[in-house]
Amino acid sequence: MSAQSIMPEPSTVSAVSSAPETAGRWLVFGMGKTGLSCARFLAREGRSVRVIDTRATPPLRAEIEALPDVECQAGEPNSAILEDVDAVVVSPGIALNHPLIIAASQAGLPVLGDIELFARVAPAPYVAVTGSNGKSTVTTLVAEIIAADRQRVKAGANLGTPALDLLDPPAPAWYVLELSSFQLELTESLAPAVACILNLSPDHLDRHGSFEAYRAAKAHILTHAHAAVLSADDPAVASLAPRDIPIRWVSLRGPRPGTYSIGLHEGQRYFMHGEEELFPAALLHLKGEHNEFNALAAIAVTDAIGVSRAAQRAVLASFEGLPHRCRLVLEQGGVAWFNDSKGTNVGASAAAIAGIFGDRRGVLIAGGQGKGADFAPLRDAIVSRVHTVVLIGEDAPLIAAALGDAARIVHAPTLEAAVSEAKLAAQPGDAVLLSPACASFDMFDSYEARGRLFEAAVNELAET
Repeated sequence: MSAQSIMPEPSTVSAVSSAPETAGRWLVFGMGKTGLSCARFLAREGRSVRVIDTRATPPLRAEIEALPDVECQAGEPNSAILEDVDAVVVSPGIALNHPLIIAASQAGLPVLGDIELFARVAPAPYVAVTGSNGKSTVTTLVAEIIAADRQRVKAGANLGTPALDLLDPPAPAWYVLELSSFQLELTESLAPAVACILNLSPDHLDRHGSFEAYRAAKAHILTHAHAAVLSADDPAVASLAPRDIPIRWVSLRGPRPGTYSIGLHEGQRYFMHGEEELFPAALLHLKGEHNEFNALAAIAVTDAIGVSRAAQRAVLASFEGLPHRCRLVLEQGGVAWFNDSKGTNVGASAAAIAGIFGDRRGVLIAGGQGKGADFAPLRDAIVSRVHTVVLIGEDAPLIAAALGDAARIVHAPTLEAAVSEAKLAAQPGDAVLLSPACASFDMFDSYEARGRLFEAAVNELAET
């Protein structure tokens, strides 16, 4: 099945249409980082811009109002605001079933996102990476490998710097974009030199409505791609493979002809491309099977754009991982504490559990806003690995029901209390892993804030 044949479920919002060429008024919906980047870009292009936000006190209103010919309006908007507007730009956090977006589409206004604007004007080629988990790690690895090859690179989009801010001069040799389903669903011009889909597991079902709609949004990354890197181990990814572009396959299921995989040579595990031995797997500083897959994907992507083996080797040997992604916080009393606050969906947490508890048992701290996810796969992930699960947050009861008797369940009212409970449950030789399998917004401003509080609580306990 080709990527072009994967269509989103019917929506009241039309496909992206071409933005007007004349300088008219543009409406930007959202005053976060992406909204600010959109307003800045449009103002620089000479467009008159109105920026709205449903919040009474949007976080970046002052910065946006300081831009030339930009006005701001806070509070729930009504459709009258569309009367003198020529196009609408939607921040990724705004659902496309919002009444104002539906009204804009019904009025025939172009509705697009920041990635569509980026794709129309990008002055250099770009790599695009998506997936349910691992995409931040792979995006960062790819960017660092390109930089180690002495080529100028800029990375961002869903990770770090908004895509439109990457366009500030000077132009690089390469852009590397991490893209979410929310960013991809409003693209039609995106044409990456290499598009990478790492994996697909149910996520953001509260927004997309079904796994098929989520998968269809992710598939937009392939529509105009010149080459692709895809997981051979994930049927939901493999079935999206286009027939008309080169594909590099990545697998952890043993060496296959032409596939990037892990193989044995003289008793030693190697990163392989087909029968070619690339690097000893022990070279990789990051630990865990999921990180081996991420490394293979980064090698495949950078092979596709002609980056040197020396650059790949240097980065794989030195890269220590991202903050809040399976990072070791502390080892004390024979217990290792890991922060995986970035594990915001079930697939990401299942991968983290397999990686951290591959050779030991221990305690999992999970919970938060599940975004409509099915938590049943967590049960299989923890069996024979996790003896105690400490649950926090809004969807703790749903997780407890899904886990059943697979582990001892403890409920905690706060993350600090969860850390205390985990300390009581952990034994020498165990690991304690914060990997929530949920978004953070029921209790925290972000997964970063959740991770910082976890690390502070762990370090405070260590001092008592």
